Amino acid sequence: EMRRGRSRGPHRIANAYFLFLLVLQVIPAISSLSWFTTVVPLVLVLTVTAAKDATDDIVRHVSLWHCWIWPLFTRLHLLHRLRSEKWMDVQVGDIIKLENNQFVTADLLLLSSSEPLNLVYIETAELDGETNLKVRQALPVTGDLGDDIEKLADFNGEVRCEPPNNRLDRFTGTLTYAGQKYPLDNEKILLRGCTLRNTEWCFGLVLFGGPETKLMQNCGKSTFKRTSIDRLMNVLVLCIFGFLAIMCTILAIGNFFWEMNEGSQFTVFLPRQEGKDAKFSAFLTFWSYVIILNTVVPISLYVSVEIIRLGNSFYIDWDRKMYFARNDTPAEARTTTLNEELGQIKYVFSDKTGTLTQNIMTFNKCSINGKSYGDVYDYTGQRIEITESTDTVDFSFNPLADPRFMFHDHALVEAVKLENPEVHAFFRLLALCHTVMAEEKTEGELLYQAQSPDEGALVTAARNFGFVFRSRTPESVSIMEMGQQRSYELLAILDFNNVRKRMSVIVRSPEGKLSLYCKGADTIIYERLHQSCSKLMDVTTEHLNEFAGEGLRTLALAYKDLDEDYFSQWKQRHHEASTTLADREDKLDQLYEEIEKDLLLLGATAIEDKLQDGVPHTIEQLSKADVKIWVLTGDKQETAENIGYSCNLLREEMNEVFIISGNSPEDVRQELRNARTSMKPDATEDSMFIPERILSNRVKVITDEVVNGEYGLVINGHSLAYALEHSMELEFLRTACMCKAVICCRVTPLQKAQVVELVKKYKQAVTLAIGDGANDVSMIKAAHIGVGISGQEGMQAVLSSDYSFAQFRFLQRLLLVHGRWSYLRMCKFLRYFFYKNFTFTFVHFWYAFFCGFSAQTVYDEWFITLYNLMYTALPVLGMSLFDQDVNDLWSFQHPQLYMPGQLNLYFSKKAFFKCALHSCYSSLVIFFIPYLAMNDTVRDDGKDVADYQSFALLTQTCLMFAVSIQLGFEMAYWTAVNTFFILGSLAMYFAVTFTMYSNGMFLMLPSAFPFIGETARNSLNQPNIWLTILLTSILCVLPVVTYRFLMIQLCPTINDRVLFTFVSVSAPPPLPRRARIRRTSSRRSGYAFSHAQGYGDLVTSGRFLRRPAVSRSSGFAHTGRTTTGFSPMGRSAGYSPTGRPQNVKVNDVEVTSLQMYRTMDHTL
Repeated sequence: EMRRGRSRGPHRIANAYFLFLLVLQVIPAISSLSWFTTVVPLVLVLTVTAAKDATDDIVRHVSLWHCWIWPLFTRLHLLHRLRSEKWMDVQVGDIIKLENNQFVTADLLLLSSSEPLNLVYIETAELDGETNLKVRQALPVTGDLGDDIEKLADFNGEVRCEPPNNRLDRFTGTLTYAGQKYPLDNEKILLRGCTLRNTEWCFGLVLFGGPETKLMQNCGKSTFKRTSIDRLMNVLVLCIFGFLAIMCTILAIGNFFWEMNEGSQFTVFLPRQEGKDAKFSAFLTFWSYVIILNTVVPISLYVSVEIIRLGNSFYIDWDRKMYFARNDTPAEARTTTLNEELGQIKYVFSDKTGTLTQNIMTFNKCSINGKSYGDVYDYTGQRIEITESTDTVDFSFNPLADPRFMFHDHALVEAVKLENPEVHAFFRLLALCHTVMAEEKTEGELLYQAQSPDEGALVTAARNFGFVFRSRTPESVSIMEMGQQRSYELLAILDFNNVRKRMSVIVRSPEGKLSLYCKGADTIIYERLHQSCSKLMDVTTEHLNEFAGEGLRTLALAYKDLDEDYFSQWKQRHHEASTTLADREDKLDQLYEEIEKDLLLLGATAIEDKLQDGVPHTIEQLSKADVKIWVLTGDKQETAENIGYSCNLLREEMNEVFIISGNSPEDVRQELRNARTSMKPDATEDSMFIPERILSNRVKVITDEVVNGEYGLVINGHSLAYALEHSMELEFLRTACMCKAVICCRVTPLQKAQVVELVKKYKQAVTLAIGDGANDVSMIKAAHIGVGISGQEGMQAVLSSDYSFAQFRFLQRLLLVHGRWSYLRMCKFLRYFFYKNFTFTFVHFWYAFFCGFSAQTVYDEWFITLYNLMYTALPVLGMSLFDQDVNDLWSFQHPQLYMPGQLNLYFSKKAFFKCALHSCYSSLVIFFIPYLAMNDTVRDDGKDVADYQSFALLTQTCLMFAVSIQLGFEMAYWTAVNTFFILGSLAMYFAVTFTMYSNGMFLMLPSAFPFIGETARNSLNQPNIWLTILLTSILCVLPVVTYRFLMIQLCPTINDRVLFTFVSVSAPPPLPRRARIRRTSSRRSGYAFSHAQGYGDLVTSGRFLRRPAVSRSSGFAHTGRTTTGFSPMGRSAGYSPTGRPQNVKVNDVEVTSLQMYRTMDHTL
């Protein structure tokens, strides 16, 4: 939905209550007030609310229309022709044509494609967060249909399959076609949320559409979201209703006794009507006081809350510091009812791919034959920091180089040009040992399609340094080596898997030399090196530690020359093992182990999985604000763990990072208990709960347990499935909440939502979920606050979110600035609003004891009508829209200011009770000081001034001054608008008072304007009246000033300390710039984390092959520099797995950008 979270329940109750009051007021025997005192506010409130809701609905429908109805797809029509249709028209049984880079609109059975053997390549980042390509293949019987429209239109098959479910990794069904049955599995299905890549076109049969697709089955249900303040207000309003009933009952009982004792004396000249005795009078009095005292729940409360939330939402929309210029994407508050809860977030659940990272791999550094390349040094030999202005290497010597590849160390290019044999062997390995596919539609225009983004970055780097991979067949790999076209015979691919963590190729050079090239995790490669490499291993290890210390993903490269006879014998055994039926995998692994030994080390590569700008700084700031961040990703454990270190979520300084990877419930339970015991050896099982009663529903709330040190937790998807079972969920939650950071890997979209729901259920905390893909929709809907990153992965996450922006770094501004200000403003508003209305109402209560409980009002009817609508509305709205304790820079400088919101310190039941006591005191002062001051008092000319109308005027004037001064004490940030509102409201009060209390109004409509014209002038020109107003105001304010002074001196809060610093200096100190610390790390990343097993077989089988490439020249001389699908950013090559252009840096990036934290050490 476009704008979600609108909570109509309390509004409906309140509106029904106000309508009931209106009915009471039209009963003459009950009402002592005119009908307009309720009708005018009610009509105004309903009008404003209706206008706001109508605007929200219009915006939502327009957004949905553009995002879901306008996008087109091509459908095969019954008239045997293709026709463009809208998404909303997808129906089961339709045959749809998809083209390259198109989004799959429904769950489809793949019928045919443009590729050989009817293969298609898809990206599933929207489903599981993985950016590597996956392969799907149609049945041969349907693949023969090709793109023949007539054959496709005449296709007459029957599909029987499983009912709609949320299992993304499984599909079972059968296709009956031409009298034959064919099995269907997940390899033949294109799920909604996938994107077609590297495939010109394909045709598919719609199996499930709309909410029945697997993606939507994982999305969860949309629910109205309400803030904790909303829920508290509902409880308080119910309590206020009860308190109102108690007050009215007390006054009705008072009326009964007064009528029995005092009232009987009036029956001589005011006889009672028949049947209307003291009991009936008390009954009528009860309802009369319900009308008079109803302002304890004023009509304007809810509309004021809506206006405040709407205004603070506009601040988010208008914030230029949350505007992303590259994509022309502003921040957007997609709901207007959750702003203050942004200031109370305790848990943030974040996706990884596209949210923390950019999906871009960059070749940053390398180590070749013991020498490190990639750093830049000045003339004194000191290493300098690489920035956007640092000179880049000139690759003009290589016409086939990618012009967007950026590298800064000139020494590596010089080594290539000097034909250093180790450097050449290094890049030759990168150009040969991979499973990348190359496409060259026109000469020189190379397009690489890599199965993992790591490989794309490495092959692109080799290309720029003169070793250009150009094409491959199942038996050969063609590369351009320094201008010379060379074709290597591809004899075997020893494929990657999660156990081997390496891949190798065996090739024969044009000269007939047999070589094995291997790349993989350094720990794996080192175990298989020849003993002669020991010294080189030590030097390279230092470089690897340095690379890992900077958060880079490292690979080790090695090779060996093979003997022809040995290889022939090994090849024969390999063929036998690959065709055996028993223990095929084990036999192949043994053969791989045999040949991958005694390798010679070439060096190592360091790839940066580029984070979004400012991610480490944002996580650090939120951590200081005591916000706990959990990463929930569908990606592999190694990838997520590496990113965790890169973005400061996990740190080397942590006491321990626990890995939960059990394959059975017992293993998972034991691992969780071991982790908890390590963190807190003396923990008991019974100390984890505190009972919390919420609206009579007893729930268990897990307390925050304090541990010594910092810990991290990483848990796999299959282990998480056991941990989320009912019998183990509390064990998991308790252990996870003791950790500083939690990373959940290989999780399904539904598991993401289950984790969020688990924390919501057992933790008394506010949650926020942030993601960019369709696989994040479920957790975005489940969390209290959902944030969508409007990035490159579609708009479904944004459409389901409450707030959206383009970069993760904007989250700290959303929470620490907008969220904290919104929470602070709303709490101040509620405290002051209840104070001014309770004070206004309680005066009636005290007056009842002096008017015979007759339900006579203290104030004039017009003052009662205009008090909340005109006299006090704008000042409190001004405070609620403009107030701020400190500015945004100080909010960033002191993230601890965010903590009071997490603890509900600004508005709670306790704060409400204090507010009620304060109002009770103020009402006593406002009633009794004027009452005693006017009792037996005469004017300076000897005339009596102690009449009812003069007392009413004095009391309401004292009230106006008291609440206005109190508002001034509440405000921490005075603006011209606030000042104008407060002084203007007082001026408005006097202007309206002198107008209403004029002879002309009294003579024209004495029933509507009963106060005679001289009341205001005769009262307010007396010095004793103004002295009474002054005394009343001082007595109302004095306890507040005293209490605040004592609290600041004796028990200062974090806000008090920061405010003292804030007013003591004219500007905040500059942000600290940390020196870059060179450090080593025992932890190094593994090989090609997003790589998947099976691509080696695909390459050698020939199934991947495309149409023949155009003829190409063999030399560099006449081939122009061209672009590819890679779009580097930063200081080195960038590989984007989608092949989409990545924009370059914008000049005006704020201090949280990459430029800031590149110069700092984030202890990656």
